[in-house]
Amino acid sequence: MAVIAYFEFPLADGPWGGDAVGAFADLAAEISVEPGFRWKVWTEDPQRGVAGGVYLFADRASADAYVQKHTGRLAGFGITDIDARIIGVNDGLSALTNAAVA
Repeated sequence: MAVIAYFEFPLADGPWGGDAVGAFADLAAEISVEPGFRWKVWTEDPQRGVAGGVYLFADRASADAYVQKHTGRLAGFGITDIDARIIGVNDGLSALTNAAVA
């Protein structure tokens, strides 16, 4: 069953918007080949000073492994106040609302 991995963490000084595209392009390429990875929506709220993302993984084991990896990566940058969650996906209801979870 597909699962969502959700991250939010402090990123007080950005980068935001187009600047983030250049800054995180290599990271995006790395993420795109993670085992079980399907897609990511990048999130940011400069007013609150937070960034993160919503990821779809094929299974919980892949999501668990990625959460551990990315939490460690962020900690290496000194980011430790990380909200990371894994949430199950209801494929049937999601299909009714046009979600790309298959």
